[in-house]
Amino acid sequence: MDFALSPTATKLRDELEAFMDECVYPNEALYHRQIVESGNPHAHAPILDELKVEARKRGLWNLFLPHATEWTEGLSNLDYAPLAEVTGRSHLAPEALNCSAPDTGNMEILTMFGTDAQKERWLRPLLEGEIRSCFAMTEPAVASSDASNISLRIERDGDDYVLNGRKWWISGAARERCTVAIVMGKTDPDAPPHRQQSMILVPMNSPGLTNLRNLPVFGYTDNEGHCELVFEDVRVPADNLLGEEGGGFAMAQARLGPGRIHHCMRAIGVAERALEAMCRRVRERAPFGKPLSEQGVIQEWIADSRIEIEQVRLLVLKAAWLMDTVGNKGARIEISAIKVAAPNVALRVIDRAIQAHGALGVSDDVPLASMYAHVRTLRLADGPDEVHRLSVARRELRKYEG
Repeated sequence: MDFALSPTATKLRDELEAFMDECVYPNEALYHRQIVESGNPHAHAPILDELKVEARKRGLWNLFLPHATEWTEGLSNLDYAPLAEVTGRSHLAPEALNCSAPDTGNMEILTMFGTDAQKERWLRPLLEGEIRSCFAMTEPAVASSDASNISLRIERDGDDYVLNGRKWWISGAARERCTVAIVMGKTDPDAPPHRQQSMILVPMNSPGLTNLRNLPVFGYTDNEGHCELVFEDVRVPADNLLGEEGGGFAMAQARLGPGRIHHCMRAIGVAERALEAMCRRVRERAPFGKPLSEQGVIQEWIADSRIEIEQVRLLVLKAAWLMDTVGNKGARIEISAIKVAAPNVALRVIDRAIQAHGALGVSDDVPLASMYAHVRTLRLADGPDEVHRLSVARRELRKYEG
């Protein structure tokens, strides 16, 4: 395994870090101010459009997409991983580069499974950064960690499909520019468990589709929104079906592999920024006559944080390398492993940084509390820790069968 950055990744990382220093970090406060002044926590901040123009000018656009298109040459998972880490350092960066979840996964699904008409109507404006999208799979009434449980019905009626059911924690659904949802539901409850589900494109302005509420995370109202959606006799053309009937589960698996790499590397970026904040803080504060940085326990926090970040980064890079060399299925267990490891490491580092800041750390004067709240959701999103640990344990135990 060789994790050395390719010339392409090295060049893009250098250019991305310059973009972050020159454009992203200096505008974080303006972004928050524009959201507050709009009166709508889910508003589109005008500064994002300026950042998008600059990112495209610098060739930092749609970097996540592994498939070559007119917008990108396509990067390997190993090439994109260090770039995702850099973008994780700021909540502005992913959208500025058109690399935001859930759009990234939706664009990959459309690229792989969409018809020409679907690509023209939805993929093109997504790749251009003109619209946003959401992915509706999780439901409130079932254990959605098992996607075969989903109960929303997608029933054929002539030239249409009719949707009835409820979804929640649908990220991105509150954004003003969110115009389409990829919805996963059951088309054939009598089929084998993994052939019951299908995916379909549903415009957000469809009659019968109600955005019931936004769900805060630990009291934080995210700009993307995490929404509960109600589908009551929502009718869409049959041509909106993605792929074939019964193909939804397989498409979901294809979508989740790369997405987990993105989430985990961004979590490492958050951890790095939290570690930097901790180191600055402990050098500035001097209780009981000497800087905090000279206290042994503080030095242990810093050392443990650096060691854990380096360990989990290597594990994520290994998973990315395996995805590039043996495919998502061959890397399945490593993907489960990083999905457990990366958020937990990031949370430990953020927690230490909060402690080092004292009461300031749990306030909104620094971003640490918000970082913690949002990273904590990653232990649930795309499958809870317990499900991924089960996958890892089962592979280990198979070595001792017979």
